[in-house]
Amino acid sequence: MHFNLETIVAWAKRRGFAYPGSDIYGGLANAWDLGPYGAQLHKHIVDAWWRYFIQERDDMVGLDAAILMNPRVWEASGHIASFSDPLVDCKKCKARERADKLIEDNGGDTPEARTFEEQYRYLVEHHVTCPECGASDWTEPKHFNLMFKTQQGVIDGEGKDIYLRPETAQGIFVNFKNILDTTRVRIPFGIGQIGKSFRNEITPGNFMFRVREFEQMEIEYFVENDITVGLQWLQTWKEISEQWRIEQIGIKKEKLRFREHDPKELAFYSKGTWDVEYEFPRGWGELQGIAYRTDYDLKQHQEFSGKDLQYTDPMTGKRYLPHCIEPSWGLTRAILTAMIDAYDEEEYLNQKGEKETRVVARFHPNIAPVKYAILPLVKKDEVQVQLGKELFHKLSKLYSCEYDDNGAIGKRYRRQDEIWTPFCITIDQQSVEEYHATPESVTVTVRERDSMEQKRVLISDLFLSLGYL
Repeated sequence: MHFNLETIVAWAKRRGFAYPGSDIYGGLANAWDLGPYGAQLHKHIVDAWWRYFIQERDDMVGLDAAILMNPRVWEASGHIASFSDPLVDCKKCKARERADKLIEDNGGDTPEARTFEEQYRYLVEHHVTCPECGASDWTEPKHFNLMFKTQQGVIDGEGKDIYLRPETAQGIFVNFKNILDTTRVRIPFGIGQIGKSFRNEITPGNFMFRVREFEQMEIEYFVENDITVGLQWLQTWKEISEQWRIEQIGIKKEKLRFREHDPKELAFYSKGTWDVEYEFPRGWGELQGIAYRTDYDLKQHQEFSGKDLQYTDPMTGKRYLPHCIEPSWGLTRAILTAMIDAYDEEEYLNQKGEKETRVVARFHPNIAPVKYAILPLVKKDEVQVQLGKELFHKLSKLYSCEYDDNGAIGKRYRRQDEIWTPFCITIDQQSVEEYHATPESVTVTVRERDSMEQKRVLISDLFLSLGYL
């Protein structure tokens, strides 16, 4: 079943996944804060990515580069000169839009490959209308640089211009020599990092899909300076990336597709680029990019910095600038995708045999915000509360848990269903009686979310019976 974006947004706010930024002040255009469950979802996706791509591989190392970098970095990378979008204004209502996005939304293919003049011609010839007022009268496209500029210095207006990074990749490239000098890596190897990036988007929107402050999970995988070898690794990283998304975070395979960039779309230095797209409620959108960037980035930084960034093969003594494959995931979009993919509604029969509908968020166990909920049946029962809190403190050392003693047990189950808590553990009167009789043999009721089946389990056996999460 497909649900519209408005339903997802309402649920995300109601259940504490995401709130509009600066909400009490009326918000800030397309800024979103992650709530308690959103922050947990974020952490679990980060952990799953880091564990799979960095921790469990012997050919990968991690990095955490600074957000603020020497401005020369962005000159070398080409961002200062050419990192811009085609901005057009509606002459009637003054709305500002991206020309390439307007073309894409109106059925035009490969808008990025068109010159600004060609994009403007398309808008005119196809009578593309303004999404705000319906007019079809546009200004010619202008360059809109996407980088946020700020100043480094004490006195306002007299500081040095610096930028908030628009991507995390350059932090990897400028540390390439440091990694070679301080670790024992050998080609092929990769450097991965997770971090914030900032882009002054013209038209942010669609919930968390296009925001000005976002996070990336990025890898630069360095290989021999041989195009045949590079293309083989490009295919390998396509397969690895798909495996992680489906098996580790549970994205539905049928809602994913690969789109190869048309030759006209490719950057001049690229020998191949693929987008991984997801079927969002409002259409297909990019979730990940996998690009074969050759040696362009290292070559640029070697030239601009004057530092030798070549790799020396320890076996042959050959020196060269490695080629690199760049698998780049949008972490913010991964969070959005996980929420959309997980959200579901289903009918069930309550204890009276009546049909009811419950919201169920079917997150993969790796990324579920809460693994276990501990629920004393009666809040005023001191022993139930004591047993519940003791159990919470034990389980929470290993798993993300929640203690909840507020409201009827049925309502508490529904709350946990809405955030995909696999197991609810209820302490009841039988638990109290067993505690008074034989404290080492106390049992609790364990409710499984999907089937809603309940069974009694010894507290001492909980770690054995539920520990697979």
